[in-house]
Amino acid sequence: MPKIRTFIAFELPAAVTQLAAAVQDDLMSRKLKLRWVRPQNIHLTLKFIGEMQTARTAEVAEAIRRAARGTAPLALSVQGMGVFPGMRRPRVLWIGVGGQTDALRKLHAAVEDEMAALDFPREERPFAAHLTLARIDRQVDPQRLLDGIQAVGRFEPKLFTASELILFKSDLKPQGAIYSALEKASLETNDLAHQ
Repeated sequence: MPKIRTFIAFELPAAVTQLAAAVQDDLMSRKLKLRWVRPQNIHLTLKFIGEMQTARTAEVAEAIRRAARGTAPLALSVQGMGVFPGMRRPRVLWIGVGGQTDALRKLHAAVEDEMAALDFPREERPFAAHLTLARIDRQVDPQRLLDGIQAVGRFEPKLFTASELILFKSDLKPQGAIYSALEKASLETNDLAHQ
């Protein structure tokens, strides 16, 4: 059975992607050597599924539609920056997400419940809405990183609406991951549109 790598996420509007790219450029100019995520690959991820059989796409799409039912589009914002798990051993550099985060957490829980019902394992870490800017896989000067976050992370919050959950396929290529939408579930109408 053919397998694909997948995740469930909101695509970001161009204004948010441009802000993320500007923040990355500013941090790069400060000589921070991190593994940067290409701006077009930055999403608001609700669940990383990993490998699944291609034949399961339709049932996963139905699960996403059920999870989205009854949830209106979310008014969110990007604001602030930080690292996971902490400054002592940072692994991920992120931009934070604000706005209707309680509704976003409920939607995340509904997605987890629906996927667990299909025997996909639950995420053990608590959900923290964020946009991944870079991965940190080598020793980085914590003071330089902190200085960069403090200098660059004070941007004006940018508002956006999250209205469509997407099941993405991830193809790993030498030049980086290529993401393509497989299925979409609208929070407004709960319609499922096949790509």
